Amino acid sequence: MPEAITGMDELVAQDTSWAPHAHPTHELLWNARGASLLRVGPRAWTITPGLGMWVPAGTVHTGFAPEGTWYRAAQFSIEVAPTLADGPVAVEITPLLRLLLTRLDEALDPASRRLTEAMIIDVLRPSPTQLLVVTPATPILAPIVAALETDPSDGRTLAGWAAELGASERTLTRAFHRDAGMSFLGWRAQVRAQRAIALLAEGLDPEDVAGLVGYRSLSAFGAALRRTTGLTPGAFRP
Repeated sequence: MPEAITGMDELVAQDTSWAPHAHPTHELLWNARGASLLRVGPRAWTITPGLGMWVPAGTVHTGFAPEGTWYRAAQFSIEVAPTLADGPVAVEITPLLRLLLTRLDEALDPASRRLTEAMIIDVLRPSPTQLLVVTPATPILAPIVAALETDPSDGRTLAGWAAELGASERTLTRAFHRDAGMSFLGWRAQVRAQRAIALLAEGLDPEDVAGLVGYRSLSAFGAALRRTTGLTPGAFRP
């Protein structure tokens, strides 16, 4: 790499998936518009204009961006930039960080570029907030995972699923805690939030999104999104 940080961006013309791959550099991903997904194993993070993802060099990952997403990526030389964490970590794309990253698109003289790169590295911090869904791997949970990934408004209770699958609620509860680290209701709320963020980023009205992801009112949807992400629906609209 000729510079410490090399950037690129792309306006996605159609729904696009990236096969498993890794980079010899650290990568920072964020969006100028829209919401996309980064997946590492069973973990899937939502990337938005306000919340990016740091992917350490050598980390095998896949991605998905729907049509209309404008994504940006910055590759950090491992000789210059220390990694923020051992694995992928969310990064808040603050106005200052966005301004500095965008400044690298300009024709800077070498001294100005080195200063800008040093400031970017200095202000990069892991975010306390991440938009993460962990896909449970236990086979008995596969029908639940498939149903909610297809239609997050599916309102079947854990008791209902237990009856359908011929298992006890206790068995399903243990499997969710073991695989996803949380209860069924907590996991379902994260799945709904992930889908909701993508729909909001497309410009859909929050009230319509509320119904599409399983909430009977805008207020209930807003409260659930705040519990899961710490943000209101308006934070994800273009």
